[in-house]
Amino acid sequence: MEYVILAVVIAVIAIGAVAGLVVNGRRQKQLPPKSEAPVITKPAEPKAEPGATATVAPTAAPEAEPGEAPVGEQAAPTVAEPTETVEEVELPAAAEEAPALEVPEPTAGRLVRLRSRLSRSQNSLGKGLLTLLSRERLDEDTWEEIEETLLTADVGVAPTQELVDKLRTRVKVLGTRTPEELRGLLHEELVALIGTDADRSLKTAKHEGGRPAVVLVVGVNGVGKTTTSGKLGRVLVADGRKVVLGAADTFRAAAADQLQTWGERVGAQTVRGPEGGDPASVAFDAVKEGIAEQADTVLIDTAGRLHTKTGLMDELGKVKRVVEKHGPVDEVLLVLDATTGQNGLVQARVFAEVVDITGIVLTKLDGTAKGGIVVAVQRELGVPVKLIGLGEGADDLAPFEPGAFVDALIGD
Repeated sequence: MEYVILAVVIAVIAIGAVAGLVVNGRRQKQLPPKSEAPVITKPAEPKAEPGATATVAPTAAPEAEPGEAPVGEQAAPTVAEPTETVEEVELPAAAEEAPALEVPEPTAGRLVRLRSRLSRSQNSLGKGLLTLLSRERLDEDTWEEIEETLLTADVGVAPTQELVDKLRTRVKVLGTRTPEELRGLLHEELVALIGTDADRSLKTAKHEGGRPAVVLVVGVNGVGKTTTSGKLGRVLVADGRKVVLGAADTFRAAAADQLQTWGERVGAQTVRGPEGGDPASVAFDAVKEGIAEQADTVLIDTAGRLHTKTGLMDELGKVKRVVEKHGPVDEVLLVLDATTGQNGLVQARVFAEVVDITGIVLTKLDGTAKGGIVVAVQRELGVPVKLIGLGEGADDLAPFEPGAFVDALIGD
């Protein structure tokens, strides 16, 4: 009897264990392990490329049959409908057209085309002298007025006295003085005073061996130095030169941006450094780049120097010395504001002591400037005026021609 009871108890325990196993198995079938649960991610809507279209097929949710529970052994397995993959198609982007490069006006004959810009200087110098010389009687008072007219026009004391003496002699010899004779007389003497023997050409041709010519542009702040450098770059491009610009004016805000804009307009490369950086380093790198690019000319816009600041002037000398490690500097052009008159001459003297100036660029001759400054600055420095600025236009920088300049002063 005891054996029968023991067997029954064992059977009950076994049946309970089997039942527990069956229940756990069912639960495991109903709820799959988390590691195997599918993660459904809604695809992000792709950003449509310009001109491209893509269609995404919607995913249909499975419908449950009526009366069926969503879970259990008889529940329909959840099957994710396949979704179509969005295929991104890159359409060929329209090629961005590079801005058309500007073609500068030819430099030959520019001064003749721009002669009307000298109208104010013409009234104060050329026409004033013609009016005085046309008087019936040239007494001492008239000659004093002629001297005053020349001095007011910034010709300078010594050149004025020289011109008056020659005019007096020529008028006595001439006798009668018709308007045509007086105009011819004044034209000859003014051209002789300005000088025709000086070499006014710009040395911008590549050297033998491939080294580019180097041009330094110097001057104080406010004379239009960076603008003149940009216009000079256009002059060189118009003359067929391949140009590299060096933005060594690192102290004035936006000077490098300004020069780079000038270069981009005509296809000239610009080398620049950080704002406030070492100007000599930028100048050195510009020449180095010019050699690598096989350029004809490297044009360097130096920092604007106050001629009263000894340290800054010394730094300008440093720029020149550093650049000369690549080879000699071919041109040092001093930019002067023609409206400053005698103040411009003071600046010229100090710059000439620091660097060997080879030419003068006179800007703003279309304004209130007097034409006589051309004579005065040449006599002061012993170097020729090579370029003059006659307006704010991009092509208003003209090579200086004494005959055409005097023609513009005297008028027709």
